[in-house]
Parts: sequence; structure tokens; C-alpha cells
Amino acid sequence: MKFALSPEHLDFGASIRKLFESGSTPIAVRAWSADDPAPGRALLEQLAAAGALGLTITEEFGGLGAEPLDQLVAFVEVGRAAAPGPLVESAAAIPALLQSLAATDPGPASRWLPGIAEGTLSATIGFAGRGGRAIAVDADRVDLVLLAEGERLSTGRVAEQVRSVDPARRLFVIEPDELIAEGPQVAEAATTGFDFGALANAAQLLGAGKALLDASTEYVKQRKQFGRPIGEFQAIKQKLADVFIGLDLAEPLLYRAALTAAAANRSRDISAAAVACADAAYRAARTALQVHGAIGYTAEYDLSLWLTRVTALRSAWGTPDLHRGRVADALRTGPATDPSGALT
Repeated sequence: MKFALSPEHLDFGASIRKLFESGSTPIAVRAWSADDPAPGRALLEQLAAAGALGLTITEEFGGLGAEPLDQLVAFVEVGRAAAPGPLVESAAAIPALLQSLAATDPGPASRWLPGIAEGTLSATIGFAGRGGRAIAVDADRVDLVLLAEGERLSTGRVAEQVRSVDPARRLFVIEPDELIAEGPQVAEAATTGFDFGALANAAQLLGAGKALLDASTEYVKQRKQFGRPIGEFQAIKQKLADVFIGLDLAEPLLYRAALTAAAANRSRDISAAAVACADAAYRAARTALQVHGAIGYTAEYDLSLWLTRVTALRSAWGTPDLHRGRVADALRTGPATDPSGALT
């Protein structure tokens, strides 16, 4: 059996990549970190115009009704560009949660999803699990903050800001405000939202890893030691080859998780993809830092945007240990149902 993205997927991914390349994304990321969200919002508006924010929102709620695989193609490019903003939350987690909840209560989905799909409503969400605090990205810059806490779904309000290793990820502890829905159906919908958020986050990590590999490959062709490009040295070749292999092996796990997103073993496959993509991207980041040498440590050099992003995303939707535990639990007892990996 041959598994590969279709020409349509490849063309769509290329169009999203071109959008980011034409938008001076590093400038937008730095501006987002420096309390100037305007360039980043302009990028998000372009994404919305391209249909990327409403891909998995059904036509009933103003979206395109596409498959999860289509969304992952877009999120790989989001990660490749290190784009700012709560994109995983707005385009993946919240639509999945609200559409799951719509089976018993379509009100919240009808109220908010059309605006998300159009790009006129920005949103973020925090998940509180096992008594831990809920943390949401960019909760001070969005129109809607949601909080999923056990069997309760509420709007949220900012309680305090916490520091992230990535300056472009503004993290806030949120507390419940207005109750939206309550009951076991909320817990089930929250699990769905968490899973799809973790899946989109894994795609971001894969894209960031690819960007780091590309940057490292180009750099070792230019940097010279002893009169030769360092890319000619076997040790450098081996490190970059290891990064390539790790990313190449993680990619089919990511796309398999998209294809089994409606199956009973969804959480297992998503967690397996999350671990593989996180490990591969982290290896890419460590290798990129090593081959770039001292310049790789400077915040002014664009490489830092991807290094900090990978470090942050690696545990943003559940730590690798949490996802390994979900895979182990699913293999022993069946699908996992506890979305306890609160955003960090």
C-alpha cells in the first residue's frame, strides 16, 4: 500500500506556505511578542480568507466541512512558519468541541463557529484536568475565551499571566465566568476538543521541525571550518540525517491519526503522533542549535523563533509522558478518555 498526500493536498499546502512567505511572518511573530498584534492579525485574516480556519467546521456552521487530514496539511505550514496566535485553539480544538456538543446542544456552535470560520471571531480555550489550573494562549487578545473543566463548559476570564519560554505565546491562567453547558456530554466533547487540539499541535511541531532542518541544511553549506563547508564533515551529515529520519517516520503517524480520527482508538493514535512529532521536532531543534554554533543562541537571529516554539509546543497539549501513558493505557484497556493535559 502506498500512502502519500494527494496532489490537491500538496497544492493546498504550497498555497498556505506561499501565504506565510509573502507575509513576512518572522516580523509578525516578533511584533506579536512586543505587544503589536496588528501584523499577526493581518496574517490570520489571510488564513481565514484562504478557508484555513474553517476547514473542519461543517457547512451547517459556516465552514468547509473538510477532513482532519486537510487541516493537518495547513497546520504543518503553520508550524513551518512559526505563525503567531491561538490557531490550534480557534481552528481545531474549539470547533471539534462545539460540534461534538452540538449533538445535544447546537446553540454554542451556531453562536460562535460561523465567526471563527470567517475570521471575524478569535477564540482560545483552556482545559482544566485533575484539579490543575487551566491555561489559555492569548486570552487577552481574543473575542472568546472558553474553559472546559470536567463536565462544565464556561466562558473564561483572565486571572493572571504566566511566563512562556516562547515570547510569542502569551499564557494566562483563566477562571470560569458564565456557564454554557454542563453534564457528561460536556466531558466527552472536551475530550474530542483536546484530542483534535493535540493533533493540530503535533502537525505544528512537524512543520517546525522541517523548517529547522531546512535552515540547518542551508547553514552548513555556507559555514566553513578549515576551508571547507561544515556540511561536508561526516559528523554533521549524520546529525542531519538523524533529524530527517525522525521527521520522516513521524509524518505517517500524524496522517494515520487524521485518518482514524473518527475511530474508537482515536486518542491512542493521536497520542502516538504527538510523541513522535514532539521528539522529532525537539531533535531538529537541538541539532539546529548545535550546527549553528553561537549565532543559534541569539534572540535576534530568526532561528530562535523556531527553537523557542518547539520547546513550548512540546508540552503545550500534554507532555510526552502524558501521551505515552495514553498510548499504554489504550493498549491495555481501550481508548483513553481523560483530557488531563492542560495547556502550558
